[in-house]
Amino acid sequence: MTESTTEDLARFAASVKYENIPAPAREYCKEILLDTLACAFAGHFGEETDQIARFAKSLATSTESTVIGGDNLSLAGATLLNGYLITAVTMCDIHRSTLTHVTPEVVPPALLIGERDNVSGRDLLVALAAGFEVTTRVGVGSDYPEVRKRGYHGPGVFGPFGAAAAAGRLRGLSPEAMARAFGLAGSQAGGTFAAWGTPTVKFHQCRGALSGLMATLLAEQNFLATREFLTAKDGGLFNTFSTGGHPEQVTADLGKRWEFEQIALRLWPSASSIQGMNTALFDSLEERPFKLKDVKHAKISLTPTVFNLHGKLSKYKAKFDALISAHYTAAVIIEDHALTLDQFTPARYDDPVLRNAAADLIDVQPDESLTDVQAVVEFELNDGTKIVKRCNSPRGSADNRLTRAQIESKMRTYAQKRIDKAAIERIISSIWALENVGSVRDLTRTMRQAVRVAA
Repeated sequence: MTESTTEDLARFAASVKYENIPAPAREYCKEILLDTLACAFAGHFGEETDQIARFAKSLATSTESTVIGGDNLSLAGATLLNGYLITAVTMCDIHRSTLTHVTPEVVPPALLIGERDNVSGRDLLVALAAGFEVTTRVGVGSDYPEVRKRGYHGPGVFGPFGAAAAAGRLRGLSPEAMARAFGLAGSQAGGTFAAWGTPTVKFHQCRGALSGLMATLLAEQNFLATREFLTAKDGGLFNTFSTGGHPEQVTADLGKRWEFEQIALRLWPSASSIQGMNTALFDSLEERPFKLKDVKHAKISLTPTVFNLHGKLSKYKAKFDALISAHYTAAVIIEDHALTLDQFTPARYDDPVLRNAAADLIDVQPDESLTDVQAVVEFELNDGTKIVKRCNSPRGSADNRLTRAQIESKMRTYAQKRIDKAAIERIISSIWALENVGSVRDLTRTMRQAVRVAA
């Protein structure tokens, strides 16, 4: 090889053009973007959002960049806060094979560099595709199971590369400069599962966004950095976070097969790994509507990995626990036949009926025969009816994608609490026709127009 894996990936990110991206991949990129914006509007109602907002405001005093659904902050502050908003209420994307949320790292720096530099919607689309692809390619090449064994969390490790790719593509970095940006991004990679059970796991995402932005802006100044970060023998990402990884997978069919098309979206708030359970539950209720009072016995089977993360919270504490608790999520779906942020308010998760059902009625067990996020739900109702549903592909997954109508509904549900309905419709129509948007500034201006502070 005349170039390192890092340089090969950098050349792709620096040179990819709109015409190089197949139409289905471009369209999915738009769907991911609209879903991401919906998540960001919802993120204003996260428990820790105000803390991150105050921190973001303290980074600098300028106000040149848009906070989605909020006021303006500095470029650094808005990048950090937007990244947190996207992931704040646990409903953003997931690249399943690397357990990595991609959009909180990639979208903020791309959107805000696009706003600052007054780029076109077409250029933003290309940058997002580059950022999504780089993040997922680095993740796949890492041999993620080995990365996970060492306790690392994908967004903070892989996300800075995608953030740098997106921002660097908009800044017109040369392949050589892009490779250095990747070296700078990798030097900031980190974040482990020691943070699990706390909001710090979400901080990994927004910090990854800011890391990629800094990497781009510093590389643009010709700051010296290694151009072979991924495979460097001493301290390279694949040799430090894994056992050497699979570098060949980073560039295999690069530009022909788009790995980011495997990114899954979430129709409902709650942990990404229990979306299979959620799907099976809603499938059951669509077949036969019932409530908790109608259930004699309820058994939910999850993979051992998912069970260890989400199947041991029958006595959840507050909102964050509720969002990742299989017991509570199942109980409230059965009772409310819905799962939005309204189901994760204190008034709802502290309801004695739901707390008792989560603790005593919902039986969650590991099942070695299940893989990934497969789930089986089994109900015996008081009238003797038995219902069994299995989910292999959750709604929103690569082979069971959300419809555009579902994504639009998600956007309308959460954005209406921050901006007016006319602005929401302009955002939706602009995203679907992103190639024809003359200025990203027009799009971001709409996101902050007529901001209302929720009561």
